[in-house]
Amino acid sequence: MIETFEGQCQCGEVKYRVVGTAVTLFACHCTECQRQSSSAFGMALWVQDAEVELVSGELKEWIRSTPSGRSMACSFCPTCGTRLLHKILGQSQFLSIKPGTLNDTKSLEPAGHIWTASKQPWVHIAGTSLQYVGNPPGFEELFSVWRAAHA
Repeated sequence: MIETFEGQCQCGEVKYRVVGTAVTLFACHCTECQRQSSSAFGMALWVQDAEVELVSGELKEWIRSTPSGRSMACSFCPTCGTRLLHKILGQSQFLSIKPGTLNDTKSLEPAGHIWTASKQPWVHIAGTSLQYVGNPPGFEELFSVWRAAHA
């Protein structure tokens, strides 16, 4: 189902709209996501066939290496530094929205948790939630759980 997602950075300079199909939302507990989010974990809302429109402002981009050796483009507000969007370079199917930047976050519950081997010891994950000690071997299970919850 095609949806519209709208959000903004912390200072409000950059506002965006993404149109596409949400395929999963997960929490990542890797140390890079902890550092990037300044928290215990980061979150990623993957949108398939996404079209991005900047409603206001401009984005800056920083390229980083992922644990799998791929390169990820991280788009952020040049004024306040808020990360808004991530994309694996060379992969055009999915865009990752940093869901805390969305205007409406009430219905967002992760389909699972990845990189739990490096999660903070005080973070407790429900036993029924999908959990992977590192990257999952594939994301199909996370896609399936998301679809079932949003059918």
